[in-house]
Amino acid sequence: MRSAATRLFVARGLTKTYQSGEVAVQALGGVDLEVSAGEVIVLLGPSGSGKSTLLNILGGLDHASSGTVFFKDQELTRLDDRSLTDYRRRHVGFVFQFYNLMPSLTARENVALVTEIADDPMPPEEALALVGLSDRIHHFPAELSGGEQQRVAIARAIAKRPEVLLCDEPTGALDSKTGIKVIEALLGVNTQLGTTALIITHNASIQEVADRVLDFADGRVSRVRNNETRRPASALSW
Repeated sequence: MRSAATRLFVARGLTKTYQSGEVAVQALGGVDLEVSAGEVIVLLGPSGSGKSTLLNILGGLDHASSGTVFFKDQELTRLDDRSLTDYRRRHVGFVFQFYNLMPSLTARENVALVTEIADDPMPPEEALALVGLSDRIHHFPAELSGGEQQRVAIARAIAKRPEVLLCDEPTGALDSKTGIKVIEALLGVNTQLGTTALIITHNASIQEVADRVLDFADGRVSRVRNNETRRPASALSW
């Protein structure tokens, strides 16, 4: 584990229960977790095992039912919605399975949407260069492949220089060759910017690029595995 001395997240006893009519559905059943700055962590597990719920709480998109989460010295579980919005804006980048790009804007303009509201943004051109899209900055989403659109979404997420990148099935809609390029982009951001990355995936092959792998089952972390060496994305296949 790299940068082990700097703890970015500490979660203790984290639970989340949703009410579905008269039925209480427990999405998280008591998660303890520490994340160090600069780590790449892959989260594996079946649908409904709690992976996305955990990322939503770490990212300030949702509130825990009980337990605590600290981001460095800030207790996220005590923040109101307005404070969580500020936390997300300053510290967190999100990448989802679907790209959510504005179809009427170019790649550069889509990234610029974020840089206009960030405190210390990088130029859109720099963010797009980091994900290998310098030659596509003036293209509209309809003129880009699925993998290129996802890399624009990554550039948009990193343009505000977030400390953590939370990725929920970033390769879920992509074929193997294209997905590997997306993982390469995420690892490049981790290497070049030191951005901590948590990646949810159903693709077990992707675990090979991580520092640590968290297996989820029934709302809990059922197993934590450390990779002695991280494989490059180019070595993956699925």
